[in-house]
Amino acid sequence: MPATTPVDSGRSDRPSLNADAWAAAALDAIAEKGLDGVAVEPLARSLGVTKGSFYWHFANREALLARALERWEAQETDDLFEHAARATTPLERVQRLISGVNASKRASRIYQALSCASDDPAIADYVRRVSERSLNFLIESYAALGLSTHDARQWALLTYSVYLGTLQIRRDLPDEWPAAKQPAFKEYIDFLMDALLPRLQHDAPSSLSEATAAAAAK
Repeated sequence: MPATTPVDSGRSDRPSLNADAWAAAALDAIAEKGLDGVAVEPLARSLGVTKGSFYWHFANREALLARALERWEAQETDDLFEHAARATTPLERVQRLISGVNASKRASRIYQALSCASDDPAIADYVRRVSERSLNFLIESYAALGLSTHDARQWALLTYSVYLGTLQIRRDLPDEWPAAKQPAFKEYIDFLMDALLPRLQHDAPSSLSEATAAAAAK
């Protein structure tokens, strides 16, 4: 956990950045360089502050990493689930999940870096918890469509497996993955919608663009 009292760094000035700013910068570094990118001096340079700002909030690198992992878990679960839960129909809820988890290259890189480092028990706990919560939320979302518990779990496992496969493609074959603003990306997301949604609600939007337009009109 992050330090709650300042650690002597040889400076008396209070920091210009809060702990969350450091945690966000650490996640950016993980997305770009993996866990090795979480180092105090390079982060301080990128933020335009001295190391004194870091030591005001954190005792060491491990404390910063813990704060960053807490922030990552919230972004990967609470924030995404809250956005999906605001959907007006169960089908749109699943659509928001599918489009949300596939849209962010940064989020994919962070997940990939952390899952590759899951031999560290501390990191493994976060990865496992995020994965379990994500899968369970998908199961609940598919069940809300009217599927049985068994079928909802099968669809959720399929969807989550596709997501994990996407992470591999983005890492190993980045040129094959369209950028989020390209027409090819929307085309692929629409394809996913057709492939990963059971044919249960004929009056619901059938594509990401239609779902977005319908949500905006409400």
